[in-house]
Amino acid sequence: MKKLSRTVLVLVTMMIIASSCGTKQNGQLIGVADRPSWNGINPYGMVYVPSGTLHIGPSDQDVSRTYIQRPKTISIQGFYMDDTEITNNEWRQFVNWVRDSLAHTALGNVMEDDDGNEKIDWEMEIDWESEDLEDLYYQGDDVFAGQKELDSRNFVYNYEWYDWQAAAHNKDPDAPRNQFIKRDEANIYPDTLVWVRDFAYSYNEPFTRNYFWHPAFDDYPVVGVDWKMANAFCYWRTQLWNSYAANGVNSEKFRIPTEHEWEYAARGGHEHAPYPWGGYYVRNAKGCLLANFKPGRGNYPEDGGFYTVKADAYFPNDYGLYNMSGNVAEWTSSAFHENSYSFLHDLNPDFRYDAEDDDPDAQKRKVIRGGSWKDIAFFMQTGTRHWEFQDTTKSYIGFRCALTFLGRSINDF
Repeated sequence: MKKLSRTVLVLVTMMIIASSCGTKQNGQLIGVADRPSWNGINPYGMVYVPSGTLHIGPSDQDVSRTYIQRPKTISIQGFYMDDTEITNNEWRQFVNWVRDSLAHTALGNVMEDDDGNEKIDWEMEIDWESEDLEDLYYQGDDVFAGQKELDSRNFVYNYEWYDWQAAAHNKDPDAPRNQFIKRDEANIYPDTLVWVRDFAYSYNEPFTRNYFWHPAFDDYPVVGVDWKMANAFCYWRTQLWNSYAANGVNSEKFRIPTEHEWEYAARGGHEHAPYPWGGYYVRNAKGCLLANFKPGRGNYPEDGGFYTVKADAYFPNDYGLYNMSGNVAEWTSSAFHENSYSFLHDLNPDFRYDAEDDDPDAQKRKVIRGGSWKDIAFFMQTGTRHWEFQDTTKSYIGFRCALTFLGRSINDF
């Protein structure tokens, strides 16, 4: 009987010890217990671009190549990228979120979380006929044709980012953290007037009225967004992802790709490929054009499009990415400097500058890649560099998001 009691006591003691693992030290170096598991993610609408090397340098027909595109071999860390440009309907989700948050706030649909902070109660229904929402609509002489329309000037979104470069080079160990937290705001309603502004003596008013809102263009790339608006979208998308993360582990942030991530992804694994499809020509063996651009001397519809086309038109490259050439040119996170190839690091090169509103215009240049529906074939090449001012909106510039791959898989080798 005593032997049985001792056995039971030993078993109970072992169960207590086992159940207490991770909460008490046992003298062994075992790491921290109860860490959340991480099996990677597979974001909807994104494809994986594995790590690899990229030979950057001159494109064909680039007469100034010795100045802005010096040859260099670089290495790129694996990442995810949207398989298409961000579409009107995806951007509309962002606009509607901002619109609804304004309405909920005006109606007082807020509650406190566990930390005592106020947050929107998204379960509450919005009474769009409430007088409390009158300020969200055009009033008085701004009303057109008696229509009740939301005033898009109210659609302002606040976003923030951390200046890791400034923090890394800071010499003051007592510097407050908020010194490196940058905040900005952007009106996130697309500039629909670009269709009129970009082309003198050209009738494009129907696109101004319809391109962003009409269902016919839901799956077309969003345009009329500047560089800051694209960054605001990436921040919102990150917050949206993290708020619904099932395992409670925040991922890396969604962001605009660097210009060399973009070029590496555009080539689709083809070394020195001048186009995403790998060949040296913009037509296939049957004579069909392979992208949406301006062929010849202005025969816009020859490629099957007239202005933009659906974001998944034409065949994808070997990474599964659509329209890396043509359709719309795409913002990158990189600042444009003519001679940046001569001083960039060969490990994940990244040349950035967060220009302030009062900075000289030359410091507001951001690299755009890929060419657009209104560009000639030269700008379709994967290595062609071009730029636009960060506060500029155009009818031919959009973007897509990237997300750094966390960890390392055997497929990266």
